Amino acid sequence: MNYTVVINREYGSGGRLIGRLLAEKLNIPCYDNDLIKLTAKQSGFSEDYIKEAMEKKTASLLYSLYMTSLPIADQIFLAQSQVITDLAQKESCVIVGGCADYVLKEKKDLIKVFIHAPFEKRLQRVREEYKEPAEDYKSYVTRMDKKRVTYYNYFTQYKWGNARDYNIALDSSAGINVCVDVICEYVRKYLEF
Repeated sequence: MNYTVVINREYGSGGRLIGRLLAEKLNIPCYDNDLIKLTAKQSGFSEDYIKEAMEKKTASLLYSLYMTSLPIADQIFLAQSQVITDLAQKESCVIVGGCADYVLKEKKDLIKVFIHAPFEKRLQRVREEYKEPAEDYKSYVTRMDKKRVTYYNYFTQYKWGNARDYNIALDSSAGINVCVDVICEYVRKYLEF
Protein backbone atom coordinates (compact mmCIF):
# COMPACT_ATOMS: atom_id res chain seq x y z
CA MET A 1 0.00 0.00 0.00
CA ASN A 2 1.45 3.35 -1.08
CA TYR A 3 0.50 6.28 1.07
CA THR A 4 1.30 9.95 0.57
CA VAL A 5 1.69 12.75 3.06
CA VAL A 6 1.32 16.17 1.44
CA ILE A 7 2.41 19.32 3.21
CA ASN A 8 1.30 22.83 2.38
CA ARG A 9 2.83 25.61 4.43
CA GLU A 10 3.07 29.30 5.08
CA TYR A 11 6.36 30.80 4.02
CA GLY A 12 8.86 30.62 6.86
CA SER A 13 6.88 28.10 8.90
CA GLY A 14 9.47 25.34 8.51
CA GLY A 15 7.17 23.08 6.50
CA ARG A 16 9.92 21.98 4.13
CA LEU A 17 12.15 20.91 7.04
CA ILE A 18 9.21 19.16 8.70
CA GLY A 19 8.59 17.26 5.47
CA ARG A 20 12.21 16.12 5.19
CA LEU A 21 12.43 15.04 8.83
CA LEU A 22 9.07 13.27 8.62
CA ALA A 23 10.19 11.36 5.54
CA GLU A 24 13.39 10.30 7.32
CA LYS A 25 11.41 9.12 10.33
CA LEU A 26 8.97 7.17 8.14
CA ASN A 27 11.83 5.92 5.96
CA ILE A 28 10.21 7.16 2.73
CA PRO A 29 11.38 9.76 0.16
CA CYS A 30 10.50 13.44 0.37
CA TYR A 31 9.88 15.50 -2.75
CA ASP A 32 10.04 19.27 -2.63
CA ASN A 33 12.49 21.11 -4.85
CA ASP A 34 12.91 17.78 -6.65
CA LEU A 35 9.47 18.41 -8.14
CA ILE A 36 10.93 21.23 -10.25
CA LYS A 37 13.69 18.96 -11.61
CA LEU A 38 11.25 16.17 -12.35
CA THR A 39 8.78 18.61 -13.93
CA ALA A 40 11.56 19.99 -16.14
CA LYS A 41 12.30 16.48 -17.32
CA GLN A 42 8.58 15.77 -17.92
CA SER A 43 7.81 19.06 -19.69
CA GLY A 44 11.01 19.88 -21.53
CA PHE A 45 11.15 23.36 -19.93
CA SER A 46 14.28 24.38 -18.04
CA GLU A 47 14.25 24.42 -14.23
CA ASP A 48 14.82 28.18 -14.18
CA TYR A 49 11.94 28.74 -16.59
CA ILE A 50 9.65 26.60 -14.44
CA LYS A 51 10.60 28.50 -11.26
CA GLU A 52 9.96 31.81 -13.00
CA ALA A 53 6.61 30.71 -14.44
CA MET A 54 5.45 29.38 -11.07
CA GLU A 55 6.20 32.72 -9.41
CA LYS A 56 4.21 34.80 -11.87
CA LYS A 57 0.51 35.35 -11.44
CA THR A 58 -1.34 33.29 -13.99
CA ALA A 59 -3.92 34.68 -16.36
CA SER A 60 -7.58 34.45 -15.51
CA LEU A 61 -9.48 31.28 -16.29
CA LEU A 62 -11.63 33.23 -18.78
CA TYR A 63 -8.48 34.31 -20.62
CA SER A 64 -7.26 30.70 -20.64
CA LEU A 65 -10.51 29.52 -22.20
CA TYR A 66 -10.05 31.86 -25.17
CA MET A 67 -6.43 30.90 -25.76
CA THR A 68 -5.79 28.41 -28.54
CA SER A 69 -3.16 26.76 -26.35
CA LEU A 70 -2.72 26.59 -22.61
CA PRO A 71 -0.67 29.35 -20.97
CA ILE A 72 2.82 28.24 -19.95
CA ALA A 73 1.98 28.26 -16.21
CA ASP A 74 -0.93 25.90 -16.89
CA GLN A 75 1.26 23.59 -18.99
CA ILE A 76 3.81 23.50 -16.19
CA PHE A 77 1.11 22.81 -13.60
CA LEU A 78 -0.20 19.89 -15.68
CA ALA A 79 3.32 18.47 -16.10
CA GLN A 80 3.99 18.82 -12.38
CA SER A 81 0.63 17.22 -11.60
CA GLN A 82 1.61 14.22 -13.69
CA VAL A 83 4.94 13.98 -11.84
CA ILE A 84 3.14 14.10 -8.48
CA THR A 85 0.61 11.48 -9.58
CA ASP A 86 3.37 9.17 -10.84
CA LEU A 87 5.38 9.52 -7.61
CA ALA A 88 2.33 8.78 -5.44
CA GLN A 89 1.50 5.69 -7.50
CA LYS A 90 5.07 4.42 -7.50
CA GLU A 91 5.91 4.65 -3.78
CA SER A 92 4.95 5.98 -0.39
CA CYS A 93 6.33 9.49 -0.02
CA VAL A 94 6.08 12.97 1.45
CA ILE A 95 5.38 15.76 -1.03
CA VAL A 96 5.84 19.39 0.00
CA GLY A 97 3.89 21.95 -2.02
CA GLY A 98 2.92 21.63 -5.66
CA CYS A 99 -0.80 21.69 -4.83
CA ALA A 100 -0.32 17.96 -4.24
CA ASP A 101 -3.33 17.82 -1.90
CA TYR A 102 -5.52 18.87 -4.81
CA VAL A 103 -3.73 16.81 -7.46
CA LEU A 104 -4.07 13.66 -5.34
CA LYS A 105 -7.53 14.40 -3.95
CA GLU A 106 -8.90 11.05 -5.20
CA LYS A 107 -6.07 9.02 -3.65
CA LYS A 108 -7.26 6.72 -0.88
CA ASP A 109 -4.25 6.80 1.46
CA LEU A 110 -3.61 10.54 1.44
CA ILE A 111 -2.79 12.56 4.53
CA LYS A 112 -2.98 16.33 4.08
CA VAL A 113 -1.07 18.64 6.43
CA PHE A 114 -0.94 22.42 6.69
CA ILE A 115 1.93 24.05 8.62
CA HIS A 116 1.56 27.61 9.88
CA ALA A 117 3.20 29.79 12.52
CA PRO A 118 2.80 33.26 14.00
CA PHE A 119 4.09 35.94 11.63
CA GLU A 120 6.93 37.05 13.95
CA LYS A 121 8.21 33.47 14.28
CA ARG A 122 8.20 33.11 10.51
CA LEU A 123 10.11 36.39 10.11
CA GLN A 124 12.69 35.15 12.57
CA ARG A 125 13.12 31.83 10.73
CA VAL A 126 13.48 33.56 7.34
CA ARG A 127 16.15 35.89 8.75
CA GLU A 128 18.09 33.43 10.87
CA GLU A 129 17.64 29.98 9.34
CA TYR A 130 16.83 30.63 5.68
CA LYS A 131 19.20 33.61 5.60
CA GLU A 132 17.09 35.17 2.85
CA PRO A 133 18.54 38.50 1.73
CA ALA A 134 15.80 41.10 2.11
CA GLU A 135 15.69 44.77 3.06
CA ASP A 136 12.19 44.51 4.49
CA TYR A 137 11.45 41.02 5.82
CA LYS A 138 7.82 41.77 6.62
CA SER A 139 7.12 42.74 3.01
CA TYR A 140 9.17 39.82 1.71
CA VAL A 141 7.34 37.16 3.77
CA THR A 142 3.97 38.74 2.97
CA ARG A 143 4.82 38.74 -0.75
CA MET A 144 5.94 35.09 -0.68
CA ASP A 145 2.73 34.07 1.10
CA LYS A 146 0.67 36.01 -1.44
CA LYS A 147 2.39 34.19 -4.32
CA ARG A 148 1.55 30.84 -2.73
CA VAL A 149 -2.05 31.84 -2.11
CA THR A 150 -2.50 33.14 -5.67
CA TYR A 151 -0.94 30.04 -7.23
CA TYR A 152 -2.86 27.62 -5.01
CA ASN A 153 -6.24 29.32 -5.36
CA TYR A 154 -5.86 29.57 -9.15
CA PHE A 155 -5.08 25.89 -9.69
CA THR A 156 -7.33 24.30 -7.08
CA GLN A 157 -10.93 24.57 -6.00
CA TYR A 158 -9.78 24.88 -2.41
CA LYS A 159 -9.07 27.94 -0.31
CA TRP A 160 -5.47 28.27 0.83
CA GLY A 161 -5.02 27.41 4.51
CA ASN A 162 -8.61 26.32 5.17
CA ALA A 163 -8.20 23.85 8.05
CA ARG A 164 -11.22 21.82 6.88
CA ASP A 165 -9.31 20.79 3.76
CA TYR A 166 -6.55 19.13 5.81
CA ASN A 167 -6.28 16.16 8.16
CA ILE A 168 -3.89 18.15 10.35
CA ALA A 169 -3.08 21.84 10.73
CA LEU A 170 -0.11 22.54 13.00
CA ASP A 171 1.53 25.64 14.43
CA SER A 172 5.26 25.00 14.00
CA SER A 173 6.15 27.42 16.80
CA ALA A 174 5.53 24.41 19.09
CA GLY A 175 8.76 23.03 17.60
CA ILE A 176 9.79 21.36 14.36
CA ASN A 177 10.39 17.99 16.03
CA VAL A 178 7.07 18.22 17.88
CA CYS A 179 5.30 18.68 14.54
CA VAL A 180 7.20 15.76 13.01
CA ASP A 181 6.26 13.52 15.95
CA VAL A 182 2.58 14.54 15.80
CA ILE A 183 2.34 13.92 12.05
CA CYS A 184 4.24 10.64 12.31
CA GLU A 185 1.91 9.38 15.04
CA TYR A 186 -1.13 10.46 13.01
CA VAL A 187 0.19 8.65 9.92
CA ARG A 188 0.75 5.47 11.92
CA LYS A 189 -2.72 5.59 13.50
CA TYR A 190 -4.42 6.61 10.26
CA LEU A 191 -2.81 3.80 8.31
CA GLU A 192 -2.70 1.42 11.29
CA PHE A 193 0.90 0.30 11.05
